[in-house]
Amino acid sequence: MDPASSAAGATAPPGPRPSFQQMWKELLPLGRAGSGGYRRFAWTGPDQECRQWFRDQAVSRGLAYEVDGNGNQWAWSGDKNAADAVVTGSHLDSVPDGGAFDGPLGVLSAFAAYDELRSRGTAFTRPFAIVNFCDEEGARFGLACVGSRLMTGSLTAEGAHALRDAEGITLPRAMEAAGHDPAALGPDPERLARIGAFVELHIEQGRALAETDHPIAVASAIWPHGRWRFDFHGEANHAGTTRLEDRRDPMLTYANTVLAARKKARLAGALATFGKVAVEPNGVNAVPSLVRGWLDSRAPDEETLASVVAEIERAAGERGGRDGVDVRVTRESATPLVEFDHALRDRMAALLGETIPVLPTGAGHDAGILSASVPTAMLYVRNPTGVSHAPAESAEEDDCAAGVTALADVLEGLV
Repeated sequence: MDPASSAAGATAPPGPRPSFQQMWKELLPLGRAGSGGYRRFAWTGPDQECRQWFRDQAVSRGLAYEVDGNGNQWAWSGDKNAADAVVTGSHLDSVPDGGAFDGPLGVLSAFAAYDELRSRGTAFTRPFAIVNFCDEEGARFGLACVGSRLMTGSLTAEGAHALRDAEGITLPRAMEAAGHDPAALGPDPERLARIGAFVELHIEQGRALAETDHPIAVASAIWPHGRWRFDFHGEANHAGTTRLEDRRDPMLTYANTVLAARKKARLAGALATFGKVAVEPNGVNAVPSLVRGWLDSRAPDEETLASVVAEIERAAGERGGRDGVDVRVTRESATPLVEFDHALRDRMAALLGETIPVLPTGAGHDAGILSASVPTAMLYVRNPTGVSHAPAESAEEDDCAAGVTALADVLEGLV
């Protein structure tokens, strides 16, 4: 059980530090599904196993372990109540059948970088912490970066209490079932004010580095992005007796909208994906009464994003008018353009060498959520296939090692 207080800070004396390979071997089987990917959903058994792994890593190093009121895990060196702390880490949860590296690589590399700094004899002049933000992917409750959103206040306690999974289980109930008291859910301004810099290492979710000789890059920005729910309301009817011209089939409108989304995004240099769909009554021999699809869209700037989504909505409405289908669109989340702290980004680039690539990304991260409140930055580790959120996600061992060294170099320049 994770205590939600700093009482867990009393730790055992540090033992032998496991190597990167040892930590990876321990973490790799946790939450693995038959697909070869991972199902580490927030506050489920596999997620709890990952959280126990984090606690074990903290305790084995003599770091002060604690869990905040929002369920985020922390491992501290130095005075955790002092200001200007240097923090690094990522998340351990996954998307459905996600890859092994997205999130866990950042947490594991944080522990390995700390070990590297200790072996170098680095003198820590600022508090230092490693963090595992909970429910970053939003796979269970439909909202990404729940732990960091709660911490910063961009998600209120009331909003968190309203989150439900596919079975109707609320977030607080899920937390209670996992042994965490949800009473303290909500903004954590005191903790946030103690963070002087946050650096997140992450596998690259794309192939930009695969085209270069560089195993590591510094992040410049995160594209604005959001999620929209499209409800297509038609009329249920018999698939074998209803003439095609008499149907009000929402599946036709949905299918046309998916194709329109691809076209509108391509023309604008943006991204649009319908990756989740629910159908009612979901019978093979029935014309659906309702098709509900979720759109994920991202673009280089907010004006382009708004334009693309508006074009997709317009296409859905026009097709719905022809099909006799009512279309309703609900925005479920929106994240504006994130430009990482320029001073921190430039300092990292200087520490790592002037030739290091500086890249934007279309993927959201906890670092992006925190960026509105504290100086944040990111490092990317080369992904040879570019595949992410899928079992084929990968990184070479030498590139992972380069990531640990780069993170240690950056942290050494900050602590």
